[in-house]
Amino acid sequence: MASPSVPLDPSALAAALDGLRHRPPLVQCLTNIVVAQWTANVLLAVGAAPAMVDNPHEAGPFAGAAGGVLVNLGTPQEPTVEAMTAAVLSAAEHGTPWVLDPVAAGGLGWRTGVAMDLLEHRPSIVRGNASEIMALAGGAGGKGVDATDSPEAALGSAEEVARRFHTVVAVSGPTDHLTDGDRTVRLRNGHPWMTQVTGVGCALGALMAAFAATGSEPLLAASAATAVLTVAAEQAAPLSRGPGTFAVQLLDQLASITSAEVADRVRLV
Repeated sequence: MASPSVPLDPSALAAALDGLRHRPPLVQCLTNIVVAQWTANVLLAVGAAPAMVDNPHEAGPFAGAAGGVLVNLGTPQEPTVEAMTAAVLSAAEHGTPWVLDPVAAGGLGWRTGVAMDLLEHRPSIVRGNASEIMALAGGAGGKGVDATDSPEAALGSAEEVARRFHTVVAVSGPTDHLTDGDRTVRLRNGHPWMTQVTGVGCALGALMAAFAATGSEPLLAASAATAVLTVAAEQAAPLSRGPGTFAVQLLDQLASITSAEVADRVRLV
């Protein structure tokens, strides 16, 4: 049975953005080589401080000092996986919230095993597309980074993963579904061009780590990050001519978006 929607007050999402900008968090990103610069720019635009510390010598100590940590499996290599493991162990020791983005889980065996090993360390939030989340629950996964399932179809798997690993699972799609296993938040904002700019989803994981770093409980942190990014995308689209100008405008809108705009424009369903 699917969990009920949460009548989340949009003002709580807006307040989370104000909190982030009042005390900008330091976010460690162990992410993929395709999106590192874009992820850093998204964090800077919204008001957070990125640090791309992903080597095995420094990742663990840095995770103890960071406000939040992102672990993204887009382009895993042996040294970065070693660094990721060190970072999540240190995050657990120091109480640092961390986000797992299991990119392409289910499609490739080695990275799926890495994702499952990391999941055992109980991330604060898991963010992925529907097929990736279904793979964590034992499904087949999608085609590389592309989902072959809908967020609605993945909700049962998301709830299962959330309950088993005591985490919040965020399933991205036209309607984002976020659950802690008991409560579910559904957000329907965004624009199709978000899927035509490399790294938008990966950057969302970093935003979730930023909001979690401010002290927001994980379901609120994941929902606030999703709301801010997707509302900014809706504001960026009319100012753009296509995916290229949209990417630039999205950064500009993330920098200028106000908490009042988030509260007014977010669509909770």
